[in-house]
Amino acid sequence: MVNRELIEVFSEIAREKNVERSELAKILEDLFLYVIEKEYGDSSNYSCIVNLDKGEIEIYSEKTIVEEIDDFKVEITLPEAIAIEPDAADLELGDIFVEVIDPRVFGRRLVTTAKQYFAQRLRDVERNYIYEDYANRIGEIVIGVVHQVQRDSIYINIEQAELRMPKSEQIKSERYRRGDTIRTIIKSVEVTPKGPDIIVSRSDNHFLFKLFEMEVPEIEDGIIDISSIARYAGERAKIIVRSNDRRIDPVGACVGMRGSRIQAIVRELNNEKIDIVNYSEQAEILLSRALSPAKPVKLFIDDEKKYCVALFDDDSLDAAIGRNGMNINLASQITDYRIDAHGVKQYERIQEDHKTALSDIEDVPKTIAKNLEKAGIGIVSELLDADMDELSSIKGIDEDSLDEIYTAVQSFVEREIELEEVVDEGVDISSFIDENNKDINSTTNEDEDDSTEDDITPSEELADSTHEEETIAKDTK
Repeated sequence: MVNRELIEVFSEIAREKNVERSELAKILEDLFLYVIEKEYGDSSNYSCIVNLDKGEIEIYSEKTIVEEIDDFKVEITLPEAIAIEPDAADLELGDIFVEVIDPRVFGRRLVTTAKQYFAQRLRDVERNYIYEDYANRIGEIVIGVVHQVQRDSIYINIEQAELRMPKSEQIKSERYRRGDTIRTIIKSVEVTPKGPDIIVSRSDNHFLFKLFEMEVPEIEDGIIDISSIARYAGERAKIIVRSNDRRIDPVGACVGMRGSRIQAIVRELNNEKIDIVNYSEQAEILLSRALSPAKPVKLFIDDEKKYCVALFDDDSLDAAIGRNGMNINLASQITDYRIDAHGVKQYERIQEDHKTALSDIEDVPKTIAKNLEKAGIGIVSELLDADMDELSSIKGIDEDSLDEIYTAVQSFVEREIELEEVVDEGVDISSFIDENNKDINSTTNEDEDDSTEDDITPSEELADSTHEEETIAKDTK
């Protein structure tokens, strides 16, 4: 009866912890071997079988038949064996005698030790279940309750699991309080001595992707693809969408009727502004859309170097760059192009500066300028476009000379246009400007009329680009 009662008690605890019966049987077997280990110091000659269905616990000890006992834990005399089991009379010296051990011999020690061991094993099993569960759910959105807020992390409970959201994965503008219900995405799961470390995020790009997938059935069904995402979590995001069905407008589908779909996402992200960009295989069109709400006047594109110079009306330049460079940086990230933005007047001044003779720049040593001119490098643009090895091979030009002349040229340009760091030694704009001069007003005359500065940037291909649609988009602020 003791065996059955023990099994019933442990089974009830296991059911509460959602432990499977096969796992429970293994835990109980290990439990009794552990008790034996604690009692005798060794359990190598013991075995345990637990039958949950019958409620039976069987413990066996194997001992060698000897004349004189040196170690009672592994040896037994034949008379002692016969006293325990009469059938042992058939055994001889050196044979193995299997003794059946009654679990009750362990008394209260069993109960106390069992409780501690069983609790620890259940925690281990539970941690393993949690790890396996969440490791298979990476990239999935989950909803939990904030139960602890610390300086570096927020801890979230979902049933028995504890999830951690580090500061780097939080939206900076959000404030979390204990008891708040919060939606996050599972980013990673790692094994630690304290159990699984489940990292969740609200700032990850994939979180935004999953929100769109939840709100826009066409994305979940594969009709619309999100090609690229870039975010300043809680402030602004840009996404590129494309439709696999010509009948479906991807931007309109993501916005929803009267902005219903995008509004739900914006609310979830604490009013993060989202620009939706319609994909185009033409780089100049895609870049123009990505730079919305500003409209470039011209784009100079170097596809090989993945570099673009965008020209804007001077009064639109601030909008193109955005606060702290946010707009242009996001546009660069989603298109994979490095983008420099200039006002038209500013750009013209840059070009004029690039035509300036090196000998006319005050801080350029005349001797160096003369040596460069003999080698066919007489103006600023030619210097910036020249290969470093080519320059180093010129007579009278060494590393110190190059440093001096580059410093002088950069100072000249910065002084002339009153801007910081406009000289980029890696790319010379003038080298590809004529070949790639594209007037965006003519090549994308249907483009960006539906753009907004705030939460939504619909493309030119919205089915109905009327004033009413523009008003709907602005309502998503």
